[in-house]
Amino acid sequence: ALVTTRGFRDVLEIGRGNRPDLYNLHARTPAPYVPRRYRFEITERMNAEGEIHTPLAEDEIGPIADTCKTEGIEAIAVVFLHSYANDAHEERCAERLRALLPEVNVSTSNQISRQWREYERTNTAVMNAYVQPIISRYFASLEEKLAAKGVNCDYFAMQSNGGIATFKHVREQPLTLVESGPSGGIAGAVRIGAALGTNDILSLDVGGTTAKCSLVRDGRPQLASQYKLEWSRISPGYPVQVPVVDIVEIGAGGGSQAWMDESDILHVGPQSAGSTPGPVCYARGGTEPTLTDAKLVTGILDPDNFANGQMTLDLDGARRAFQPLADRLGGTIEDAAAAVIRIAEANMINALKLVTVQRGHDPRDLAFVVSGGAGPMLAARLGRDLNVRSTIIPVFPGIFSAWGMLAALPKTDLRQTLFHKVDDEGLALAHTAFEKLVDQAVAYFGADTMEELRLHYSIEARYAGQEHSVGAAYDPDGGLEDFLTSFHAAHETAYTFKLTDSDVEITNLHLQAELISSVVGLGAVDADGATVAAARKGERRLYLGDGDGWVDCPVMDRERLPVAEPVDGPLLVEEATTTTLVLPGQSLQRSETGVLIIKEKSVT
Repeated sequence: ALVTTRGFRDVLEIGRGNRPDLYNLHARTPAPYVPRRYRFEITERMNAEGEIHTPLAEDEIGPIADTCKTEGIEAIAVVFLHSYANDAHEERCAERLRALLPEVNVSTSNQISRQWREYERTNTAVMNAYVQPIISRYFASLEEKLAAKGVNCDYFAMQSNGGIATFKHVREQPLTLVESGPSGGIAGAVRIGAALGTNDILSLDVGGTTAKCSLVRDGRPQLASQYKLEWSRISPGYPVQVPVVDIVEIGAGGGSQAWMDESDILHVGPQSAGSTPGPVCYARGGTEPTLTDAKLVTGILDPDNFANGQMTLDLDGARRAFQPLADRLGGTIEDAAAAVIRIAEANMINALKLVTVQRGHDPRDLAFVVSGGAGPMLAARLGRDLNVRSTIIPVFPGIFSAWGMLAALPKTDLRQTLFHKVDDEGLALAHTAFEKLVDQAVAYFGADTMEELRLHYSIEARYAGQEHSVGAAYDPDGGLEDFLTSFHAAHETAYTFKLTDSDVEITNLHLQAELISSVVGLGAVDADGATVAAARKGERRLYLGDGDGWVDCPVMDRERLPVAEPVDGPLLVEEATTTTLVLPGQSLQRSETGVLIIKEKSVT
């Protein structure tokens, strides 16, 4: 159920007038998660300055509670107008509802968002309340079972902002778990970059069905300015005001199926064979050729030593699956497989450019961290096409998101709406508000954690007359000119222009607090006795296409590679969860922490 200010019952229904695709006549607004009969109004009103305009009519709360009890409501979201400026009415209403309905989860919008924009804040509060009973039961059960098995420690869950939080905090704000799985990979990329001394990273994770890419600048994952659940070309989705790592995801992975349309144009994905039945070469009933089948046909995968020898792949079956494509393309089976690989790589390049070039970031300034079971097979070509500084294959690439969760630090993001012109008075107000947010961060982690917190301040601002804001770094010890310089640069990166003569307005404050603590890290590898000769497992014929045709390619065991000794491509490096391809003209080194670094030989 939703309890809201009188006159605002239908905010969820009205939403925004934005269309996801301007000329798409099939676009439809999704139904709100709360049906209209469970959206209740209460007489109360705060103004935008947080002053009481109409007192809370507490006598109206009882009848609402009675109806919720009769209807079997499990969770209630309380969202009042301008509560981001003053949440007194929200908290009082929630207090009364909890007393009247002790078995019902009651949450307020200020528990999850203290930002303006009524539709987005209402939707955020509703979706948080919607999943809260399920998440609360799940984590309570998990905590109980872990304790029963003797796992007596603090329990943490991965969040969407690239950090972790205690079970207690995620039960209060379960919506922060959205996209938490992919965020683990981004957190891992941050730790890999720190170990290698680079803070600017382009991350790509290619699994069985999807490829996910994201950007890290100055050692911090970029957060999406607006995140929408279930967004598509025909649906605007459900906007939520929670910090989510900015991830672009496409339907391209190891299981993505190759197909040709009526115009004989080759496509890869978004259809996927999944894990069941899987690619044709798994011999589990798959019939359509996939990217994994293409990697097998071109010699990148070893049919006799897949998954560390736990599976034998059906090479003949994969070749038969590619025969129809080869016939339609007028080439060999190997050419058809190579074409499928290039189409998949082109799709991934487009996605990678969405988080770099199209947002004002030059890939040549970035290290490229590639993970996932299918990622290392594609990494070398993608890195070359993007002209990145280096291509990095991290430790445990096939399960890197899980490793990243263990390497992530406790983190919280605190946002507060504040409207004021950017001048000395406005920055003084922002400074005071930030001090309160720091106090909240200390309370969140514990009173004795102040010295262990790493704080990052930013202010969301806009030019006068604009609707949307841009986040810019804010230095509490800096002055007005320092912030204006930061904002103009951020706006120019985002939109390619700046208006230095225009007034600038503050809209939101953002404090990110990270607790420096002991987590899984990268240790030094044991390279005693490791040599290139000892690492060499044999040789395999590899079809590269692009005029190179078939080439003889050494096959190496990753764990036996020496440290800091370059090995020239073409080269295949095998391990339990993936195979890494190094192209001709590239060289590979293993770092002291076990990370593989691929560079163009012409680049120092």
